Amino acid sequence: MLLCPQEFRIRGRLETKRPAAMEEGMSSMQQKAAELEHMAEVLLTGEQLRLRLHEEKVIKDRRHHLKTYPNCFVAKELIDWLIDHKEASDRETAIKLVQKLLDHSIIHHVCDEHKEFKDVKLFYRFRKDDGTFPLDNEVKVFMRGQRLYEKLMSSENTLLQAREEEGVKYERTFVASEFIDWLIQEGEATTRTEAEQLGRRLLEHGIIQHVSNKHHFMDNNLLYQCRMNFRRRRRLMELLTEKSRLMPESHDSPFCLRKQNHDNRKHTSFLSVSPTKEIKIVSAVRRSSMSSCGSSGYFSSSPTLSSSPPVLCNPKSVLKRPVTADELLMPGAPYVRKTFTIVGDAVGWGFVVRGSKPCHIQAVDPSGPAAAAGMKVCQFVVSVNGLNVLHVDYRTVSNLILTGPRTIVMEVMEEIES
Repeated sequence: MLLCPQEFRIRGRLETKRPAAMEEGMSSMQQKAAELEHMAEVLLTGEQLRLRLHEEKVIKDRRHHLKTYPNCFVAKELIDWLIDHKEASDRETAIKLVQKLLDHSIIHHVCDEHKEFKDVKLFYRFRKDDGTFPLDNEVKVFMRGQRLYEKLMSSENTLLQAREEEGVKYERTFVASEFIDWLIQEGEATTRTEAEQLGRRLLEHGIIQHVSNKHHFMDNNLLYQCRMNFRRRRRLMELLTEKSRLMPESHDSPFCLRKQNHDNRKHTSFLSVSPTKEIKIVSAVRRSSMSSCGSSGYFSSSPTLSSSPPVLCNPKSVLKRPVTADELLMPGAPYVRKTFTIVGDAVGWGFVVRGSKPCHIQAVDPSGPAAAAGMKVCQFVVSVNGLNVLHVDYRTVSNLILTGPRTIVMEVMEEIES
C-alpha cells in the first residue's frame, strides 16, 4: 500500500535525502518479489486444480496396453472439463493454460515423452501425485508461508489488527517485533535473529510486505501485511496474465481508467493518463490486478488482453465536488445507503476505486459483475465485507478487496436525485 498523492508529496519533500542506491535496491527487491509471487500463484492455481480434478474423478487410475497408470488424466478430457467449467472459453485457450502448468513442472506426461500439451488422448499426471514435484528452496518458502498464513488467519489469532503508520490507517496489519515474538512462540524460530531472517525471506518472496512498500523486514515497530491471500480461489485464466503483476509500482498523480471497445468486439483496454499526458497502459486482465500507479484501485473483469489502440481520457475525478465522510453521515443528508453482493468472475469484479476519506467509485465496467449488482460511478464506499472504510484511502480499500474472498459485500452511499 502507498500513501495518497497529497501525503506522498509532503513526505517526498522530507525524504529527498534518501540514497538513490537504497531506492534502487528496494525497487529491485520488489521486482524480484513480484516474480517469485507469480511463481507461487502458478503453484497455488495448479494445486487447487489438482484437488478439484480428484474430487470430480477426472484424475484416476487408467490402463493402456495392459499397463495401469495411477492418478492420471486424459489431456482431451481435461480440455473438455475446463470448457464445461468455464475455466477456458475455447480449446486453444485451454491448451495454453495447461501448457503453463507443464512449463512450471506441475504436471508432466506419464512417460515424459511429450513436452508440449496436446489436445489428444495422452495421459498426464500432476507431479505431486507421483512424488516427482521439485521441492526447491523457493517452493519450501512458499509452503512455510502458507502454513504461517493459515495460523495468522485463525480465529484465535489477534496479531492482525487495524493500525496507523505515519498518519495513515491500514487494515489487517502486524507489528514486526510482535510478529517475531509470535514466530518464536509458535516454534517457527528459536532466536529473534532467526525469526527476522524468516520475515525477510517471506517479504522477498512476496508473501508479506511493508504497508507502504518502503522497508525491508526488520525487528522494529514498523507495520507489515500479508501480501498473498493463500485462501483465494484462483482462476486458470490468471496463468496467462503473469506480466500484469510484474509492473513496477509508481507514485504518479491521480489518473482514471476507461474502457475502450472497437468494432463491436469484446476486446478491451484500460489506460492511465498522468498530468504530463504520458500514456501508461494498464491491462485489464486478472482478478487481483490493480493499477500500478496513481490513486485508483482497479478490479478487472475483462477476460482478454487488448490489441486496441489507446485513447486519451480525462484524469479528473467523476465527482462534481469533494465530499467528506462527516457530510455523508450528517442527519438528513441527501444520500441513501445501498448494499451490493458482488461475485467476481474469472478475472475480477470490474470497477475502479478512487479517492480518500471517503473513497468513491470512479468507473464501472458495464459488462462486469459490479455493474450487474447495481454499482454506479460517484457512489461512496462505506464498508467492505462489514469493515467500515469511510475514513481510509483507496489503497486500504483495495487491499481489503484483494486479500478477501471472491464474493465481496460492499455498502455504498449514493446521492439522492432531486
